[in-house]
Amino acid sequence: MLERKPMSNRVLDKLPLHLRAFILPQPYDDYTEQNQAVWRYVMRKNMDYLRHVAHESYIPGLEKTGITPDRIPRMEGMNRILKDIGWAAVSVDGFIPPNAFMEFQAYNTLVIAADIRTIDHIEYTPAPDIIHEAAGHAPIIANPEYAEYLRRFGEIGSKAISSSKDYELYEAIRHLSIIKEDPNTKPTEILEAEEQIEHISANMGEPSEMSKIRNMHWWTVEYGLIGTTEDPKIYGAGLLSSIGESQWCMGEEVRKLPYTLEASNVEFDITKPQPQLFVTPDFPHLSFVLEEFANKMALRRGGLTGVKKLIDSKALGTVELNTGIQISGKFIEVLEDEYRRPVYIRTEGPTALAYKNKEVIGHHKEYHADGFGSPVGKLKGINLAIEDMSPTDLEAYGIYEGRVTTLTFEGGIEVRGEIITGKRNLQGKIILVSFKNCTVRRGDRILFQPEWGIYDMVVGGSLVSAFSGIADPNSYGLEFDVPREKTHKIQYSEKDKSLFRLYGDVRSMREEGVTDENRLSTILDQLESDYAKDWLLPLEIYELVSENDSSDLFERVKNRLEELAKDQKTGHLVSDGLRLVSYT
Repeated sequence: MLERKPMSNRVLDKLPLHLRAFILPQPYDDYTEQNQAVWRYVMRKNMDYLRHVAHESYIPGLEKTGITPDRIPRMEGMNRILKDIGWAAVSVDGFIPPNAFMEFQAYNTLVIAADIRTIDHIEYTPAPDIIHEAAGHAPIIANPEYAEYLRRFGEIGSKAISSSKDYELYEAIRHLSIIKEDPNTKPTEILEAEEQIEHISANMGEPSEMSKIRNMHWWTVEYGLIGTTEDPKIYGAGLLSSIGESQWCMGEEVRKLPYTLEASNVEFDITKPQPQLFVTPDFPHLSFVLEEFANKMALRRGGLTGVKKLIDSKALGTVELNTGIQISGKFIEVLEDEYRRPVYIRTEGPTALAYKNKEVIGHHKEYHADGFGSPVGKLKGINLAIEDMSPTDLEAYGIYEGRVTTLTFEGGIEVRGEIITGKRNLQGKIILVSFKNCTVRRGDRILFQPEWGIYDMVVGGSLVSAFSGIADPNSYGLEFDVPREKTHKIQYSEKDKSLFRLYGDVRSMREEGVTDENRLSTILDQLESDYAKDWLLPLEIYELVSENDSSDLFERVKNRLEELAKDQKTGHLVSDGLRLVSYT
């Protein structure tokens, strides 16, 4: 279910059903007045600093995507503006699985975590939040070259094959990001979660396609720099949304490396500042490296290795033969010949057949509910592949309806039965043959026997592609598992709620253009007595009274802030806020 009116954006109408399960109404009424002040502080500070170090698309991009420093953006408002550049935005609950995240990108849809960081994590949070997603990602997609890279990355990345360990790591990272943003979490719980991530990371085995492309996503979309290594600019959303790391990353402590395919092998740690960053000379170079990586994926290489990656993933995947026929299901076995070529592939459980990403009529997952198996390759002793045979050739080799025939493949697979029917593609080439009373064997091993029913054999001499997911997800009825652990909704005390009301009073004065110094003095009294560590609301008050710098209230709040600026943890935030008010 979507929030008020996001479907006014036509981009969202194209989203497949399995992605819609992640979309939540934006919990706008849950944002506190302090949340609004956090947004405003981060945005004003970022815009002041980033106009000098961010890519030239950033500041104009904020305006193009309807994002202002004044208030947390509403999703429906963003969608009305984003549709003009061919994109959309949806609200989700924290981290979602990488394949789903990238598939949203493939549909030109920006995924925005609904929550916002707390004031305790105002500089950086490992959890995705609306500052990171909206103010970090959205402005740069207004650049057409970058937007196309992001879309293409989503297309390719969503097809990357994961290992069985990848999802375990994802859940561990999601768990850490959730508990770190919860002020009620015990330090021991955070330590345990970090140790769990370290343990999983150290035992991942051979890096999967997904782990490598996730690295590429991190070093470009999240933490990318552009320009030269001597004079880089920021375009990565993680840097654009972190008022701490956006400054840290420009220092000499962080190594700047040219962005190449090697970045796919460089791991990252979301809990620490990055020791190095990669610099692309321009946005088209990102697409060049992406295509380099895609050329190494099973998506484009197929073969025995591709099927084995799907088997190892223990997840739904698709293989495609050179004829265009596709098999989608959970692959459990591949037989090979002495040349390491796949000669027989097998799935278990619901399986569907498709052609050019459209389900073949009658070959849905209910029909192949118990799995599917088929030979791959050419017939033994015949140079002409079945798919290349003309009707005359098929008749000559006994491949026609009503004929009991035996087909022996080069890989040693023997199919014997009565042909019922066949299916052809638009070019007239046969892509599927169905048998009754059929036995399939390889040597002494029986792969299919007559009492199991109709045997459907796909036709193809080679396996040209293997990728994560379903060829026709809508017809298959694909469903993603929505994360079991939900982000924690912070339970605020009455004292917290009283503080938020004070924030609301100050914001109302600013928005209405009326400064009530008596009320502000009373608020300052409450802050000093009940909320001695709160530094952000005094800054908001200081901004309101700064035009009357001769007043007693101005001196009082200034002295209060100068005292707060001595705090080792938050003092620099106060000092930066004071400079920002003076500057503006």
